[in-house]
Amino acid sequence: MRTLLPEGWAPAQGYANGIEVPAAGRIVFLAGQVGWDAQQRFHSEEIAPQFAQALDNILAVLREAGGGPQHICRITAFCCDKPKYMAARKELGAIWRERMGRHYPAMSMIFVADLLDRPGVIELEATAVLPAA
Repeated sequence: MRTLLPEGWAPAQGYANGIEVPAAGRIVFLAGQVGWDAQQRFHSEEIAPQFAQALDNILAVLREAGGGPQHICRITAFCCDKPKYMAARKELGAIWRERMGRHYPAMSMIFVADLLDRPGVIELEATAVLPAA
């Protein structure tokens, strides 16, 4: 994978503007994951614990395909509360680095009115490319 940064652009902070992935390999599409556990129970209504659990869920599904955080090339996040997200950015960054290290794929953050699974406040979906077996 190669991070794409056009000449003269300021580096992105906490994400990549684009990721180039070699064509050989397996593409894994990860459905939206919310902050509930394996039995679909929420343990918190706060954004940081839900973000941590949603990211853990993404990584668990990816492990099922034989992949790890380094294989994720795109994440889209859907969040119901922009002020709470902005207030929690430092904590969310620490959660990210704990699970993903310094790997920053192409990402989008979309603020929405609601999520299907309440009391969910954040949902993550991802695409990964695993090396050919």
